[in-house]
Amino acid sequence: MHANLPVASFAGLIDLAAEKVGGKALLASDEFFAEKENLLKSGRGIFIPDKYTENGKWMDGWESRRKRVAGYDWCVIKLGIPGFIKGVDIDTNYFLGNHPPYASLEACYSETDIDLDNLDKLNWVEILSKSPLNPGSQNLFTVNENNKPWTHLRLNIFPDGGVARLKVYGNVFKNWTENSKEIIDLAALTNGARVILANDMFFGSKDNLIGPGRSSNMGDGWETKRKRIMNAPDWAIVKLAKAGEIKKILVDTNHFKGNYPDVCWLEGCYQPDLDDNEFLTANIEWTEILPKTKLEAHKEHFYESEIKTDKTFTHVRLNIFPDGGISRLRLFGF
Repeated sequence: MHANLPVASFAGLIDLAAEKVGGKALLASDEFFAEKENLLKSGRGIFIPDKYTENGKWMDGWESRRKRVAGYDWCVIKLGIPGFIKGVDIDTNYFLGNHPPYASLEACYSETDIDLDNLDKLNWVEILSKSPLNPGSQNLFTVNENNKPWTHLRLNIFPDGGVARLKVYGNVFKNWTENSKEIIDLAALTNGARVILANDMFFGSKDNLIGPGRSSNMGDGWETKRKRIMNAPDWAIVKLAKAGEIKKILVDTNHFKGNYPDVCWLEGCYQPDLDDNEFLTANIEWTEILPKTKLEAHKEHFYESEIKTDKTFTHVRLNIFPDGGISRLRLFGF
């Protein structure tokens, strides 16, 4: 376990507990001042000086009342994506005189919904021992290495107080034996795909490309800056969840109306042993999957008969020209 890590320590990992990927705060011992659901929202939380509720100061996080009896407070969370947890951020942003001095984390694995009335009967494993928290800070910790996937967490705070956000960084666990004969989205974040590189993401992160569901707004997509010298495409490289044959493609420009790309095309390669950063320097032979195709604003574009190959790929490069935004990329295959 290490505290005071830079946020970059978890680069390339997914927030398995985020609300946007399906994470849920199921039950808390106390949420008198602020609701447990805030823990899993995006960002770090905000502060509105003059905003109050019936119970006191409004806070953007989970906050329990001041404890006058023995014990500690806790919150049970269902991860949006089962996975291998590598690190956590217990963020006390704006909780200054009311943050918990200490916290710990326990985890369990269950393929079915857990019994919230019998939490102590579950096989909880401590993955972060009782550790000190700083006020108004991102408290980042690596967790105990155990190479096991988890589905649920219990955040314990000692003895009470407020936490703005909980980020749970790790890698996706997927039971592939159940889906070997089904067509699935090989580019889905929830299946373990990752966007490893992009040449530009000035207005929107590359990671949004493969997020769950349709985009919620223009910020929930991949968007590059306006290109003034139009000599090359913008691009993003997706490492597929598993090597596979691509049978159907969806390119979605949802919410991109005056800033969608003019055209796009896709290429693939089979490089199972190449590290992510080597894609910038390696001499890779890319195979055309989808030829240059015109795009329209704010629309789902489906391609099936247009696919030019039945080869197996580990990585796909989405090219857009001259610039602009794509909200989602889906690559359905075997």
